[in-house]
Amino acid sequence: MTAETAQPPSAPAPGQEGSRSPAGDRPAPLLTGAAITLLEGAALAGWGLYDVVAGLVGDQAALGRSEAGAAVLLLMGLFPLLAGRALLRLRRWGRSPAVLTNSICLPVAYYMWQGGGAVRVAAVAVGLLGLAGIVSLLNPKVTAALYGDRG
Repeated sequence: MTAETAQPPSAPAPGQEGSRSPAGDRPAPLLTGAAITLLEGAALAGWGLYDVVAGLVGDQAALGRSEAGAAVLLLMGLFPLLAGRALLRLRRWGRSPAVLTNSICLPVAYYMWQGGGAVRVAAVAVGLLGLAGIVSLLNPKVTAALYGDRG
């Protein structure tokens, strides 16, 4: 045995926690929360892309407003996409923005519900996705997978 093989593996650098873990170490609630967060990010980014196209083919007076709104939506969609990717790589920092994104779904669902009609169906879906994301990401199994046994 040489000196190189006798040394224990070094600890991951801050922010790189869990990057060497195999895929089997990800608990189901973590995968669920990451998937919901990725879905929400993709929906926001898709809405932003829709606004870009609508602004280009629509009313020229509304073009500036549409493009500015699209830029905001694209940026808002990027953050949950990055957080969901970080969760899949077992990076700790991804949980806070993912929980925040899912928390924002609750007031959005409330105001959608106020619209009445067919929008209420979408409000229920948004609210349930937000709740499911929060519950899954705050699961003790997710905490153990991201932070290890600290006690």
